[in-house]
Amino acid sequence: MPNLSEQQIIRIKKLNQLRKLGINPYPPEEYFITNTIFNIKKNFREKDPISIAGRLIRLRILGKASFGEMKDHTGCIQIYFNKNHFYSEKMEKEESYNIFLKKLIDIGDIIGIKGNLFKTKMNEITIHVHRLTILSKSLRPLPQVKIDKKNKKIYDAFSNTEQRYRMRYVDLIVNDHVRNIFLKRTRIIREIRNFLDHKGYLEVDTPILQSIPGGAVARPFITYHNSLGIPLYLRIANELYLKRLIIGGFHGVYEFSKNFRNEGMDRIHNPEFTVLELYVAYKDYYWMMKFTEELFKCIYKKVQKEDKDILIEKNRINFKTPFPRIPILDSIQKNTGFNLIDMEEEELRKVCKKLHIEIEENIKMSKAKMIEKIFEEKCEKNYINPTFIIDFPIEMSPLTKRHRQNKNLSERFELLINGQEIANSYSELNDPIDQLDRFREQIKLYEKNNTDESMFLDKDFIRSLEFGMPPTAGIGIGIDRLVMLFTQKSSIQEVLFFPQMRPEKK
Repeated sequence: MPNLSEQQIIRIKKLNQLRKLGINPYPPEEYFITNTIFNIKKNFREKDPISIAGRLIRLRILGKASFGEMKDHTGCIQIYFNKNHFYSEKMEKEESYNIFLKKLIDIGDIIGIKGNLFKTKMNEITIHVHRLTILSKSLRPLPQVKIDKKNKKIYDAFSNTEQRYRMRYVDLIVNDHVRNIFLKRTRIIREIRNFLDHKGYLEVDTPILQSIPGGAVARPFITYHNSLGIPLYLRIANELYLKRLIIGGFHGVYEFSKNFRNEGMDRIHNPEFTVLELYVAYKDYYWMMKFTEELFKCIYKKVQKEDKDILIEKNRINFKTPFPRIPILDSIQKNTGFNLIDMEEEELRKVCKKLHIEIEENIKMSKAKMIEKIFEEKCEKNYINPTFIIDFPIEMSPLTKRHRQNKNLSERFELLINGQEIANSYSELNDPIDQLDRFREQIKLYEKNNTDESMFLDKDFIRSLEFGMPPTAGIGIGIDRLVMLFTQKSSIQEVLFFPQMRPEKK
């Protein structure tokens, strides 16, 4: 093992010493646990016999007595060793304390302990350890956390952001608040699933490897299937497969979907991300707005411990319903002073120039892209409380029904919270002829613009529409951004266990 630190060399020597003493530092057998630390504290009874396992995170060796702290998946507890009452495997009493505990056990080791409960003079619940078994020897030292006299963390030695993301396993060991982020993430997903199941909607799985990456406009990751002899794509969206299931006769279907887009990374974008997609037959986007309000109210009540606003940096967010509904062109006019209705490409370019929005001069850019950029740069940040931005120009929504009152608009909304898009919803286009025409139009546009993004014609999806799809409302909700919201984090990397990183420099 090259390039070992001094600490690692010392720990490997201890590992070898344990083996010489006949102690397996990585025993294969089950270690019997009677309780968790959380339940021990909750149901404390003096002198109760205890058998638990976890990681040693502090150890203070004194004379004939020593104190430490161990941690399991539910919390931390103080442990106490007395020279006259402590035994380890295959060693006498005195050797157990002076050799095994003092010289061969390190902070970071995973141990099993047996003993009895008592309370110290400071009224702290403590385990008097009679026997210690090493379950996994740690060969790398943990970053040390400095504790003040009141036993509060005052300095975290593992706070470098890049290292935290790269070595999330260490981050979870030493930073309890990080663990709580991911516990809340699981709770949010569970509450959404319970809500949708209660409504009678079916959770399904659709392909991740797709022959045509449809359902969105994005640059896909490409792979190759050797047996079939064809290229395959990691899915950029699961929309078209879920619609096929609606055509097949299911009333409502949903999926927590892992999507992949070979695009840029920033504080709200990761190339791999999680989306909830839901499709319900015989509904429209007006119904979906009410449904979304109900869903978000439910998540808020179940996940927030107190009925109070969410505070992210300086932004205070509440979930009072109904959420405002603002047409996108009205929003742009209010925030920029420009009325974009009926504007063509050249006029939109001039508007972008006046608003100091960068548009490449020699590249033909669609009206949809320019309107999108104007809204994102000049309007989006202004919507802190939940707000529905509705009725997008038809060019921006190739999978959406034309608006029933204005054929130049689409029946689409985006839900904005804290200045960013959290959800996107349509009255789904179910006219196969119109859908085919719009697909072809989009493909021509992207080929002409020569962008990195791609639009593919899914002929099988058109064929499925020709069998008839009922009127349908669909929505996609960004789970990572939703978790950011409810954990009050401003970076997507904070809510992903293992965010994508550049290769580590040696």
